[in-house]
Amino acid sequence: MSRAWLVPAVLTVVLVAAVAASFALGVAGYPPGVVFRVVVDHLGGPPSGVAPVDDATVWLVRMPRIVAAVLVGASLAAAGAAYQALFRNPMVSPDLLGASGGAGVGAATGILLAWSAASIQLAAFVAGLAAVLLAYAIGSVLGRAGDATLTLVLSGIVVSSLCSALISLTKYVADPDNTLPQITFWLLGGLDSVSVRGLLPILAPILVGLVPLLVLRWRLTVLSIGDDEARSLGVDPRVVKGVVIVGATLMTAASVSAAGIVGWVGLVVPHAARLLVGADVRRMLPVSALLGAIFLLVVDDVVRTLLPSEVPLGVMTALVGAPFFLVLLARRGRSWT
Repeated sequence: MSRAWLVPAVLTVVLVAAVAASFALGVAGYPPGVVFRVVVDHLGGPPSGVAPVDDATVWLVRMPRIVAAVLVGASLAAAGAAYQALFRNPMVSPDLLGASGGAGVGAATGILLAWSAASIQLAAFVAGLAAVLLAYAIGSVLGRAGDATLTLVLSGIVVSSLCSALISLTKYVADPDNTLPQITFWLLGGLDSVSVRGLLPILAPILVGLVPLLVLRWRLTVLSIGDDEARSLGVDPRVVKGVVIVGATLMTAASVSAAGIVGWVGLVVPHAARLLVGADVRRMLPVSALLGAIFLLVVDDVVRTLLPSEVPLGVMTALVGAPFFLVLLARRGRSWT
């Protein structure tokens, strides 16, 4: 088996093992057989025969959190890999065009207005899409007379700064005893409040965003060489860029709406994927998705089981991701590209 197939196969096995271990970790551990019976029962199969308290823990608490960690980790890592290839910049992350900041504005506003959890998640998703749309609109108008890509990046920075200011304003007017802690905690990221119903709204956007990226990743490989070279090979840069931006935005906005702002996954994981399979996006993007799912699931397990109190997920990913990125920087001379 070639390395191109061996690495994804090994990572898939590792991911399955990590999922099984995640169910087994914690105050109450559940073996794969129990988990399988509970899931089959709730999907319309025969009764599981599991005690009601264990059934509720597996289906309503443990399963949504584990599935959300896999989906969010894979989405952020894949979006980061796609953006880094598209903009030909290894320092690009999924929130480049303001998706995370916009989602933060939507969620903070929803919390401030005392909306329901579902409404807050929807507001975060819609606001994330709106922020990217605003950045793209500004970049399209101002980039006609110059470097369109650079203008788009700068537009994303402007929109992100605007979103940060709006979040600060929301926190400033929030009730310091009740609403402000909720906004702050949401912005730090976490999967403890994810429910079964909360998984359904993020599943469709993630699939709609990820599938086209996987299908068109060979065109993204060509585009990473340069626009002129891509045109000479029959690839329309505008179409590919549009698909990548829409797909990455959908995945990022959906992930942030469910888990809050979880940084470093989309920046660090694609570099680790390059160390394993090289810079070819055809191999690197799916490997990034698998690594991202494993990384966030393991980090969430650490947060959930090994620490005396649950540290916000965004804080833990930064504590793990920053030193790891320094190691990658130290090795950039022979593995950066």
